[in-house]
Amino acid sequence: MNIKEQIKQYIASQPETKRSDMQELHQQILQVLPTCKLWFLDGKDDTGKIVSNPNIGYGSYSIKYAGGTTREFYQIGLSANTAGISVYIMGIKDKTYLANTYGKKLGKATVTGYCIRFKTLKDINTIILQAAIQDGVKISGKTN
Repeated sequence: MNIKEQIKQYIASQPETKRSDMQELHQQILQVLPTCKLWFLDGKDDTGKIVSNPNIGYGSYSIKYAGGTTREFYQIGLSANTAGISVYIMGIKDKTYLANTYGKKLGKATVTGYCIRFKTLKDINTIILQAAIQDGVKISGKTN
C-alpha cells in the first residue's frame, strides 16, 4: 500500500468527528504545501511494538544531531490522540515561539514547543493554525 492509501486508511479509521476534522486539516495542509513529500508513520518501532500514535507527515527537513549526523524528518505532522488532534510543527529552534506567537490566538488549544493540541477544529481558529504552519515551514527553511 502506498503512502497516500495509508493516509486515507488512517483518516478513515477515526471516529466520525475526528475523521472529518482530520480530513479537513489534511486538505488545508496540502493547500499550504501542495508539492510536499508525504509521510506516514504507523507508530511502531522496528520490532512492531507500538511506541507512538500514527502520524501523517508533510514536507521534509534535516535534523542535525551532535556529532554531525543528520536525519530526514517531516516538517508538519498530523496525528489523532485520545483527547483530539495534534499538529506538529518541527524545526523551530525557539521552543517558546509557537506558544508566544500563536497560543492565545488559536482558541481552545494547548501549545508546546512544537505541538498544537485541540479537541476539535471548531475549538480553534484554523486561519491562525494555517499561519503557524506556514511560519514554521518558513522558519525551518525548507518548503518541500
